[in-house]
Amino acid sequence: MSNRTFTMIKPDATSKGYTGAILDQIIKAGFSVKAMKWIHLSPAQAGQFYEVHKERPFYGELVEFMSSGPIVAAILEKDNAVADFRTLIGATNPAQAEEGTIRKKFAASIGENAVHGSDSDDNAKIEGDFFFSGLERF
Repeated sequence: MSNRTFTMIKPDATSKGYTGAILDQIIKAGFSVKAMKWIHLSPAQAGQFYEVHKERPFYGELVEFMSSGPIVAAILEKDNAVADFRTLIGATNPAQAEEGTIRKKFAASIGENAVHGSDSDDNAKIEGDFFFSGLERF
């Protein structure tokens, strides 16, 4: 079990000005930021990041959405980071998310769900490595 996870604040949330409030909620939940950057993914970069979903029907729409505006990518640290962060962000569908979760507060729909959170320790490492070199991590 790792004590690090990866997140992205997605274009829907950054465009609505929710970045600071989301980061505040993350930090208040006991996570520390070990790497962070503001970046606008190209369609090719978004496609590469989500390549695992390439055969899924929503892939093209996902790539278009994730390259539609800037995102904030971050590596977070806390004991039991992956599971605790998944609890903090809530269900993918904000209508089903628990009160107080990031998606309940800031997401508009399943597609525009404000944040990404790694679903496993292995994926947290893969996703963090996609965005950050060793020199960019603390």
